[in-house]
Amino acid sequence: MSKPSPELAELDFEKALAELEKIVARMESGELSLEQALATHKRGLELARFCQQKLEAAQQQVKVLEGEILKPLEKATPEPGEDR
Repeated sequence: MSKPSPELAELDFEKALAELEKIVARMESGELSLEQALATHKRGLELARFCQQKLEAAQQQVKVLEGEILKPLEKATPEPGEDR
């Protein structure tokens, strides 16, 4: 039997994505038995959900940062009659 998979909590996004890519390659190879394919598919779904959650969290962080940092640009040239 194969060694047990690490818990999702122990993974970071990059490791989870790398494992997911390996799973896709194994499943595409067609060399897995039905039982192996089902177990591999289940793990793949877990990893895909984990990666999706990490991406959504990163998107939220970007939105917060953009809201705090990005401000409308001030006019580069003054309107007629305005002093700089």
